[in-house]
Amino acid sequence: MDIVNIDGQEFKGFRMDTENACVILIKAAHGFLGCGYFDIAAANKLLDDVAIVKGVNSYDDMLQAEVVDCSDSATAIGVRKGMTGREALLKMT
Repeated sequence: MDIVNIDGQEFKGFRMDTENACVILIKAAHGFLGCGYFDIAAANKLLDDVAIVKGVNSYDDMLQAEVVDCSDSATAIGVRKGMTGREALLKMT
């Protein structure tokens, strides 16, 4: 686990390398920002607040990348496609 700091707020970061890519997640108090490995359909079924960014290899990449998909419950708290990962995480605090 790593600590990802955004404007003085701490988030938990997790990274796991696979044979061909990496799986990255940054956990907020009420949801998480995930890479393209994660499935929005599962998040919707479980009612989790999830935002997805793609083409990322680091936490910094995730914070700067555009959200390409988000769960219904994340949308309900203000997360939107096109916002940055950083903006999405701050909505999930």
